[in-house]
Amino acid sequence: MNNKVTIFENVTVITMNKDKDIIENGVVAFQGNKIIYVGNSDCKESLFKENKYEIEVIDGEDGILMPGMINCHTHASMVPFRSLADDCKDRLKRYLFPLEQRLVNEKLTYIGAKYAVAEMLLGGVTTFCDMYYFEDEVAKATKELNMRGILCETIVNFPSPDSKEAFGGLNYSVDFIEKWRNDALITPGIAPHAPYTNTDESLKEAYNISKKYNVPITMHVAEMDYELKEYVEKYNLTPVEYLNKLGVLDSNFIAAHTILVNDDDIKILKENGVGVSHNIGANAKGAKGVAPIIKMKKEGINVGLGTDGPMSGNTLDILTQMSQVGKVHKLFNNDRTLLPSIELVEMGTIGGAKVLGIDKEIGSIEVGKKADLTLIETKSVNMQPIYDYYAAIVYSANAGNVDLVVVDGKVVVKNKKLLSGNFLEIRKSLLNLQDKINKVAREL
Repeated sequence: MNNKVTIFENVTVITMNKDKDIIENGVVAFQGNKIIYVGNSDCKESLFKENKYEIEVIDGEDGILMPGMINCHTHASMVPFRSLADDCKDRLKRYLFPLEQRLVNEKLTYIGAKYAVAEMLLGGVTTFCDMYYFEDEVAKATKELNMRGILCETIVNFPSPDSKEAFGGLNYSVDFIEKWRNDALITPGIAPHAPYTNTDESLKEAYNISKKYNVPITMHVAEMDYELKEYVEKYNLTPVEYLNKLGVLDSNFIAAHTILVNDDDIKILKENGVGVSHNIGANAKGAKGVAPIIKMKKEGINVGLGTDGPMSGNTLDILTQMSQVGKVHKLFNNDRTLLPSIELVEMGTIGGAKVLGIDKEIGSIEVGKKADLTLIETKSVNMQPIYDYYAAIVYSANAGNVDLVVVDGKVVVKNKKLLSGNFLEIRKSLLNLQDKINKVAREL
């Protein structure tokens, strides 16, 4: 048994447990990858008075220790295309799909994923749910940097970067799931891109694979106005009603976006135990609308936060999303009392864990859970004074305030520097792709 115990001292602990306990002058200890103690300095001595542990103490210097944040929806390897065609109409079909067809291969996917994972870790994100091609490369990059990933292979009805045949991702997914399904950090899954880029048969087959292996299935749902128009005109059904009729919705299903949904759709999502990733930054930038998450939350639907791909939302950190979600919904509903900061932190931590079905393992700081932790320093000019810790996290902090990050009991970021990989080399590899990408983009 691992005899080493790491102890955080001199921190305010934002537990995000069921009682939302906040512990000032707090202490959190973990052994191996499990949290073994959560309390205050008065109780610590009695726990560790027997000198049977090799103890490492981390002085949090009055920082805020919170659960590692969770990005419920992204396309990590899209980061090489960030800042391309940001203000272009019909960006998806005009630029993104053609760029992917011509440029995405195993090398680009790996390099992009490694940079994205590094960026997320430096921003305090410890778990992400990904949808892209060549997910085996994403898994390798994620594993190398010691991050937790729910990684789902994309299924589309046209030849894709990793398959010359339409729906080739189905076969890829089976191999990928079988390879990674027992890994400590990687949870493999399957990702039909959207209802409008799949057939009934491919959606059902993806669902059957998810059921067979008991792995997540994720999809863009009710994101596009033309998607809603098509399904109403063709089937007299909304996209959510259509998926429900096919029988592919269940508690393993992670719905991304869900912007254009009505009250009946929300009822269907609730009845099937579907989790929702709310991606406000990308949705606002794409002028796609505001998902009715206030209604969803009132109905008891699990809602987490996602960044979408870095070509869509540009950022990969969840602190940015918390702030944007709060501000946009207050403005959109003309009610500044909506979504108090505690609810926004919840969506970025334990709420996201519930969406991904892993809340028994991560998402809060509790004894027995995995040691996935983020330390926010409070010495920077933007962090003082603090009257409300949740508000400080949501509206004062940014990714640059993340000082230390632990994933599965391993310190991967310390003093705002990546420890689990060489960031300068990772960045150099990414920038080496830029000239080729820029050349192709100019030809489109």
